[in-house]
Amino acid sequence: MTAVDAIEIETGARPTGAVIWMHGLGADGHDFEPIVPEIVGPDERPLRFVFPHAPARPVTINGGYVMRAWYDITGIDRHSAQDETGIRASDAIVRALIRRENERGIASNRIVLAGFSQGGAMALFTGTRYPERLAGIMGLSCYMLLEPTFDAERSAANQKTPIFLAHGTQDGVVHPTLGEETRQRLEKAGYAVEWRTYPMPHSVCPQEIAHIAAWLRKVLP
Repeated sequence: MTAVDAIEIETGARPTGAVIWMHGLGADGHDFEPIVPEIVGPDERPLRFVFPHAPARPVTINGGYVMRAWYDITGIDRHSAQDETGIRASDAIVRALIRRENERGIASNRIVLAGFSQGGAMALFTGTRYPERLAGIMGLSCYMLLEPTFDAERSAANQKTPIFLAHGTQDGVVHPTLGEETRQRLEKAGYAVEWRTYPMPHSVCPQEIAHIAAWLRKVLP
């Protein structure tokens, strides 16, 4: 995969900010494409949405079936081994996407990293470790990756970056407890987290989309 293997949507001419949004396991960059008109109106500041495609790889939890995934998953719980090699390779992809926006004239402090499920986990992983200040970090229905390395690797540059976390209370894929533990871990480390829960499964809902739109207006005014 290269840094340009992504769907791009610009909501107006000469975007003044960018949202790099990673999809969940088995989806692709088209997954959240339809919600762009719901979170940025035609008369608002122009933004560029970048929806990258994860590489295709065998996924252990799905019987080794090859699908788009940011990293392999052996199990969704605190005790399952994590694919550090895959996580760090995808971290490099996300960082390349940030640099590409920089080259196109959008400073890092006008870039939001966002994602759903394992894409949200990647947004948190890269966002908290990135050496330049970002506009915001958004993780939907996700969890923290490589938590034992977090304190040693997190960057002071994004200590005060706003974080939006949301989770469905009926999520049967990524248990709500994992989202709550992620919120607590980030808040304990001093991050400002906007935490939202919704009566939904592993998905998004209209109320959540409205809250995302409002949060984006705050971090990318």
